[in-house]
Amino acid sequence: MEIQKRLFELEDREYALFQSRLTPTVPLERFIGVRVPQARKLAKAYCKEKESELFLRSLPHFYYDENILHSILISEMRDYQDCIRETERFLSYVDNWAVCDILSPKVFKKNREALIVKVREWMEAREVYTCRFGLGMLMQHYLEESFKPEYLDWAASVLSEEYYVNMMLAWFFATALHKQWERTEPVLRNQRLGAWVHNKTIQKACESRRISEESKKQLRRLRIERESKKEGGGGRKEGS
Repeated sequence: MEIQKRLFELEDREYALFQSRLTPTVPLERFIGVRVPQARKLAKAYCKEKESELFLRSLPHFYYDENILHSILISEMRDYQDCIRETERFLSYVDNWAVCDILSPKVFKKNREALIVKVREWMEAREVYTCRFGLGMLMQHYLEESFKPEYLDWAASVLSEEYYVNMMLAWFFATALHKQWERTEPVLRNQRLGAWVHNKTIQKACESRRISEESKKQLRRLRIERESKKEGGGGRKEGS
């Protein structure tokens, strides 16, 4: 397709190597090396062309950068139902954390009441990145004015040995500590999370500038000394 040609015009092999190191689930040969600001600029122009509809239907894509562009194009869709349909069709092809996390439809913000049903479905999915995406949407849209205490229960009930799910769980609860401290701190105090997620949550919260030093002292006292080696997946890295 013409879009591949456009992506290769933006190729940066050094950046491709850098991205491949951050995204170990994707082989190096699948990276073109398009920087995200360039991909966003391309998506903004490309979404107005008819070929963009063909591109959204041409799954699976081979290149990581095609999937990044696909996520951005979905994120720019204005019709909620169309966006949900394209999101769900795409999620089963998502195979890495970066493509998952850049998928953030703007139209979701105005449709939170309907969206929460889909969020819970995604969180309960067996597919790693569908579950991660659901947790990410819960974190992004439901920790402030749309918050309900039960959403913490939903997240705490997600049990996984998958690194990229557990990292998102830790990110979710660290963010919840900042935005909903009184409701979230008991989740840690009562040890409702797996040990690895529990400790990673504390680590992320203590690295945050948005949480007070006094709160960080409290959190450090809650650290669990022994963790299951099965949880978390070891020393893999992600850019989030």
